[in-house]
Amino acid sequence: MHLILGSASAPLSERGCVATIGNFDGVHVGHRAVVEGLAAAGRRLGLPTCVVLFEPQPREYFSPDDAPPRLMRLREKLDRLAELPVDCVLLLRFNRALADLPPEAFIEDILIGKLGVKYLVVGDDFRFGQRRRGDFAMLREFGLRRGFEVVDTASVLVEGERVSSTLIREALAAGDLERAARLLGRPYLVCGRVVHGAKLGRTLGFPTANLLMRRKNTPVQGVFAVTMAGLGAAPRPGIANVGLRPTVGGGQRVLLETFLFDFSEDIYGRLVEVIFHRKIRDERRFAGIEELRVQIGKDVTAAREYFQGR
Repeated sequence: MHLILGSASAPLSERGCVATIGNFDGVHVGHRAVVEGLAAAGRRLGLPTCVVLFEPQPREYFSPDDAPPRLMRLREKLDRLAELPVDCVLLLRFNRALADLPPEAFIEDILIGKLGVKYLVVGDDFRFGQRRRGDFAMLREFGLRRGFEVVDTASVLVEGERVSSTLIREALAAGDLERAARLLGRPYLVCGRVVHGAKLGRTLGFPTANLLMRRKNTPVQGVFAVTMAGLGAAPRPGIANVGLRPTVGGGQRVLLETFLFDFSEDIYGRLVEVIFHRKIRDERRFAGIEELRVQIGKDVTAAREYFQGR
């Protein structure tokens, strides 16, 4: 998969491409269906498949304090897209210049001039350009005049519900990891490198591998039974806390702390995946360190019992 940063470089292909535009947060089963359908059109037309992304996502740019929590970081998103039949990703920096770009110019300069789009898949509620004037109808009108086809994304239903990133966030917020996994097509996970922390877990008897969430807010919060992949042939079980660690004055930086069962290797700097299986409890403030230590022991027991029962 080829990553193109910005629209200033040479055109993607002399022949053009088939393309789709969106956030693709989570790269869930609905997103994968869109890409698979787009790739089928690309094979039929003999054209490469391109996904157009914005970074930051538009809602994060316009309303940073109210934007929904991301299901995944950009790196994770690109890794997931690379597993699909995607030939290239055009990553556009969403800033004031792009927000103020007339929608007609977005179509002419980027979709036609940069991508040479011949077949475009977008949601019928897609809005773009200056004052969000661009919409599905405008794209179709341009397509008829400039020779490219515009089609609506088909809904994918799971258990009678239309799959969306919003629905997945709701499932995660409710602690329903099984439902979230069905919508995603895989268990929810967080990828990152193990970093040094305050090492308080060692003093409590539960040393943790720490990952920075690198996001303003998080779709999961609390204590979970997890496995960690990237340390060997099979993922290792453990418990993880996602939150601000209120008992020890953790501050405003969301941290993912994972205690792995029966494991003592030095893994600082390792790239790992923490896979969430079951929520044990919400994060809360305890009266002191000893009360926290006792509760962690109970959490470990609950997680061990969960894995033994699988």
